[in-house]
Amino acid sequence: MKAVTIDEICNAVLSYYPEAPADGLRILRGADEFAERVHGSQRRHSGEPYMVHPRLVAMILTELRLDIPSIATAILHDTVEDTHATLEDIENNFGPTVAGLVDGVTKLSKITFKTSEEKQAENFRKMIIAMAKDIRVILVKLADRLHNMRTLEHLLPYKQKLIAQETLDIYAPIANRLGISSLKTELEDHCLRYLHPDIYYKLAAKVSKSRREREKYIEEVTTMIQEKLKEYDLNGSVIGRSKHFYSIYKKMERRKIEYDQLHDVIAFRILLDNITECYKALGVIHATYKPVQGRFKDYIAIPKANQYQSLHTTVIGPQGERIEIQIRTHDMNDVAEHGIAAHWIYKEGKLDGNSRDVQWVNRLLEWHKDLKDPNEFLETVKIDLFAEDVYVFTPKGDVMEFPHGATPLDFAYAIHSDVGNHCVGAKVNGKIVPLKYRLKSGDTLEILTSPTQTPNKDWLKLVKTSKAKSRIRAYIKTQERVRATQLGREIIEKEFKAYGQKIAAVQKTPLFEEFLKKRAFKTPEDLFIYVGYGRLQPAVVALAVLQPDVLAKKVEPGEEKEPSFLNKVFESARNKIEGRNAITVDNIDNILIRFGRCCNPIPGDNIVGFVTRGRGITVHTVNCQKALDFENERRVDVRWNLRSPVKRHVRIKVLSHDMPGILADMSQSIAGCAVNISKADIRTTKDRKAICNFEIEVSGLDQLSKVISALEAKKFVINVERVRA
Repeated sequence: MKAVTIDEICNAVLSYYPEAPADGLRILRGADEFAERVHGSQRRHSGEPYMVHPRLVAMILTELRLDIPSIATAILHDTVEDTHATLEDIENNFGPTVAGLVDGVTKLSKITFKTSEEKQAENFRKMIIAMAKDIRVILVKLADRLHNMRTLEHLLPYKQKLIAQETLDIYAPIANRLGISSLKTELEDHCLRYLHPDIYYKLAAKVSKSRREREKYIEEVTTMIQEKLKEYDLNGSVIGRSKHFYSIYKKMERRKIEYDQLHDVIAFRILLDNITECYKALGVIHATYKPVQGRFKDYIAIPKANQYQSLHTTVIGPQGERIEIQIRTHDMNDVAEHGIAAHWIYKEGKLDGNSRDVQWVNRLLEWHKDLKDPNEFLETVKIDLFAEDVYVFTPKGDVMEFPHGATPLDFAYAIHSDVGNHCVGAKVNGKIVPLKYRLKSGDTLEILTSPTQTPNKDWLKLVKTSKAKSRIRAYIKTQERVRATQLGREIIEKEFKAYGQKIAAVQKTPLFEEFLKKRAFKTPEDLFIYVGYGRLQPAVVALAVLQPDVLAKKVEPGEEKEPSFLNKVFESARNKIEGRNAITVDNIDNILIRFGRCCNPIPGDNIVGFVTRGRGITVHTVNCQKALDFENERRVDVRWNLRSPVKRHVRIKVLSHDMPGILADMSQSIAGCAVNISKADIRTTKDRKAICNFEIEVSGLDQLSKVISALEAKKFVINVERVRA
């Protein structure tokens, strides 16, 4: 990759910001001199001088046409982390704005997403806070990540995979949500190269093989479209291209087909001067080529959440090829390529606060305040990041945007929490539909409510939006806390009654207040909740808060020792267990344990336990959706008991081509991993595919991985996945 100089960076800035002040360019040159001095003789893994990296990151930001403080930050972004330079040095030399941005990027660089689920969620929260303070921080970080992905071949293979997965999970979706398609598509292609090199290079070979033929086809169609536009006095530029590798890969994966079976891998873009010409050009295209039914989308009238605007249509082009055509103005194309960066106001040096992208970041900040559980916050953000859009209308004709698969409940909660809590159904296009109805673009909705209706846990399976999920969970948790509070009070009342005491009187004693303080309960209600959930025995409370002379009336000498609440909770369950458990809790292993059927954890999975009164502990995987619905007060730390190996049943689904003998072949592969098949279910599809569901007995995650790898190695196997529920 060709290195760049500070002169080239300054010239690139002047190309889109000709009125840039001389002081600004001096800051850039000063930043370059400062960075070169402090980085000194440092070198990258590639062996290149370290300064090659920050300069190329800065050049990426000039392609996004960012402001001077952002470019300076790119040049300086590693100085505080990797050299002796301090933030004070940065501020003294380049001012508080650049220092603040460098500080933000430095903090982002220290965030890793390769740790446990809870740590990952907390780190994502930190990233959102940094983004909300100044959106330029994440833009510099995205450019930094892009250049790192371009040079990833110099790292060890395991590091390549870790960084690529993190990029695919976190940074590419953020780039997409901010509308920076040029950055998003390149990041995705690099991720595919390192995560699935066999698929990437196979695609590269096939695309390269047909390149000459494809380029000729693109040239012919481009000429034909331009001539047709001229016939109708439309002066538009036409660009033809092949879709990028990751897009092709996802399409193959979604349709379960090979590259040779794909017919719509070529796309054309028509750029015009105004919206009127866009719709006129659409008419010309549809009059020239037969449109494919159901493949037209108007993102000009109803833009995407990231401000993307364009007309999309798929038509049958020359030689019967399906081709996708996008029609947009030059300004719309600028937004599509550069996203949030296209809205930069250089004179003020900041983004328009009313920009929908900035509003999105502010919405993330609201979730950060509302959702205290890190895992719930991460799940909420991921839903928003990966959403496909559906656009529906209110009775007044206003357009509202929802993720694919949203229901009337999502619509109701988008209006108001009270409307959502009391929603019983909806009228869609004048017809009454149930709560499970999936919204379609163009639907007009009217919500039906009842004062007696309240949310329940089943609603969580119906809704897709972050707001709806968080409001339903909040309502359910509030109701559970109310019930737990009432139950806990009744249990303590009953315990105190045996000593001739009333809770109202005991609450006023110093011993009671001291007990609350010792246990970190802010109010008596917090104590009642713990007792109501079964996390604290009433006898423990009585022993701690009642006077010795009162206790003497019931408690025999030697019984005043505080018992372990876990021993008490599961006291009745201990004798029901035979042998040692697969799970340990606080180093106690002979207690009642149940595994969640929703996620079916196996040894090796990261797990968490929840106290269920009268039923012991239910164990879930940490990323199980149901685990998010439990109160934190019920949560207990659990671990797999390595001293007592256990086999667990797990289900896997194998999609393959339908061929004679495949069942026997797959069974041999599974048996070859020393794994027993307890159940098998096979069916075939009309397109000559076979779907095989196996229930197997494994000792843990490692053995399951061996089975999956053995099956994936078969040529006739298309996909293997673990079935959770």
